[in-house]
Amino acid sequence: MKIGILSFAHMHAYSYAAALTRLPGVEFTGLADDDAERGQAAAAEFATRYFPTAADLLATDIDGVIICSANVEHEELALAAAARGKHILCEKPIATTIAAANRMIAACRENNVQLGVAFPCRLHPAARRLREEIQAGKLGRVMAIRATNHGSLPPGWFLDREKAGGGAVMDHTVHVVDLLRWFLGQEVTRVYAEAGTLLHDIAIDDCGLLSLELSGGAYATLDTSWSRPEGFPTWGDVTMEIVGTGGTAYLDLFSQNLAVYGPGELTTRYENWGSDADYLLVQDFVTSIAAGRQPLVSGQDGLKALEVALAAYRAAATQEPVAVGN
Repeated sequence: MKIGILSFAHMHAYSYAAALTRLPGVEFTGLADDDAERGQAAAAEFATRYFPTAADLLATDIDGVIICSANVEHEELALAAAARGKHILCEKPIATTIAAANRMIAACRENNVQLGVAFPCRLHPAARRLREEIQAGKLGRVMAIRATNHGSLPPGWFLDREKAGGGAVMDHTVHVVDLLRWFLGQEVTRVYAEAGTLLHDIAIDDCGLLSLELSGGAYATLDTSWSRPEGFPTWGDVTMEIVGTGGTAYLDLFSQNLAVYGPGELTTRYENWGSDADYLLVQDFVTSIAAGRQPLVSGQDGLKALEVALAAYRAAATQEPVAVGN
């Protein structure tokens, strides 16, 4: 199977590329990037071919593409890939507007191609085990969730509202919302949010605190902040404390690290020894193409998570709870 990557603007492109080189039966055919220097360097790093435009790569006989551009460019690249019959794994968020997400979903349906969204947290074995426990009723009725998705300040286009669609709230709301929907089989119906720029000298939100109401009656809070300081040993976290009538569970997806200290080290660093969720995500995408099935995380899942992030921004602006999807 032949897979390409459209843009290396997002840092996750590097871990997806590494996964493609490790997957049996998969050829990382090439990458397209409008930044020639970045694209050529990445092509050399992963021993693949560089294409100066997305159209050039899409004209080849690849089976699918992974889109890792700035968020606002997801729609254009997805529509182009769908028109050429290429299956798509799109970096999150699926798009920056609901209308764009709907057009992407429609184009993939009309062209009979799969559309997956990059929520690798679903593929992590700890998340899968917790979902099994919840679905089996081990926690009883879930009443409340306290969640975090902290991160470090990202570079470049992430800090440009037009290209990113938002700051920390856009960047980090969607991962946790997707897990909540998947764990509980419920939709977020209403959101209240506080968001602001408190931690860095930037022109976009770097922190947010959301209160979420779910369709089954559960409530959740989510800290979405870019609060990890420079030099912190790891980029961030995804954690949840889930309280049910029959028990409580705690999830910490990225805690499988060794703390390394040594001569010449200016800071502590973490070496991960645990599961590689990005590899599992790409593996699921490739498997879905081979099996003719939908990826574990669909375009519709991406849309539902985006709805919550955009509702959070409306709630923060109005200082009022906002119904999701309105």
